[in-house]
Amino acid sequence: MKFEYEEFSSIEDLFLYMASIAPYMKQILPITYYKGYLFSIVPISQLSTEILMMVYVKKEMSTGLFEFDISTGKYKKIQSIDRADKNYFIIITPKSATLADKAIANLKINDR
Repeated sequence: MKFEYEEFSSIEDLFLYMASIAPYMKQILPITYYKGYLFSIVPISQLSTEILMMVYVKKEMSTGLFEFDISTGKYKKIQSIDRADKNYFIIITPKSATLADKAIANLKINDR
């Protein structure tokens, strides 16, 4: 398994990227906060999981449901989904994540 990386400078940029690659009519997307990284690991090709891309930002964020407005580039924590014209992200913090551990370790090796 090979990892590619795309680092963003802000949470808003990460949300904008994820909203732009989401399948049509996919309003709710999971994002992981783990070991100081806010990220999603996505396959580069729909036909293969040999190469995965970790899109990330090194920022802290609380868990929960967030509404993101593409037109303003702003997000806010919410309690429920009520608008079809917004994108929503569920921020989760796993206790352990072996795939993320591999991606983060590889990223740190490449940053040296």
